[in-house]
Amino acid sequence: MLTPTLSRVAQGAPRIRQRGVILMISMIVLVAMTLAGIALVRSVDTSNIIAGNLAFQQAAINAGDVGTETAVTWLQNNVAGTTLQQSIPAQGYVASRQDPAAGQSWDAFWTNTLVPAGQVVALTQDANTGNTVSYTIQRMCAQVGDPAVPLTDCAVLQTVGSSAGSSKGSGVIALQYNSQVYYRITSRIVGPRNTVAYVQTIVAL
Repeated sequence: MLTPTLSRVAQGAPRIRQRGVILMISMIVLVAMTLAGIALVRSVDTSNIIAGNLAFQQAAINAGDVGTETAVTWLQNNVAGTTLQQSIPAQGYVASRQDPAAGQSWDAFWTNTLVPAGQVVALTQDANTGNTVSYTIQRMCAQVGDPAVPLTDCAVLQTVGSSAGSSKGSGVIALQYNSQVYYRITSRIVGPRNTVAYVQTIVAL
């Protein structure tokens, strides 16, 4: 007896074509995360550079005190007599006021005018900070000479000394004034990373 042969057709789940959508999305997310990481690294680097520059700038300003103190000491040692009535370029001292021209920066004025004229004193570089301080001293007068002479036109600070008189009667007793002349000390500090800072101080002696 013949048995009919039954042919079975295996039926499985229908195949779905993979279109690669998940892979494309993953690549986009990966690229976005990479760009965000690069931006974060650049931001941190920029912040570190800015913080470092600010620290060098502050250190340079603090170093300017050395120039100021050195100049004040020199002024105090030479305030007596007529020494300060004339310019002494070798000591960075000018007996008359000098200012930058209109539109000229202090750095250009320093480099193009004061340094060529030999009116700047440079101190030894600080080995610890790498800062080099130089300074100049200018008497706040229109011209050289005796500050008591009106034509010299000095900016002075008048302080009351004392009043004196032998008369006990009515009348005005003139007060005696001790005049102090103003001096402007300008310090220039050059440090690491091309740091340049200026510190100006006004003293009365």
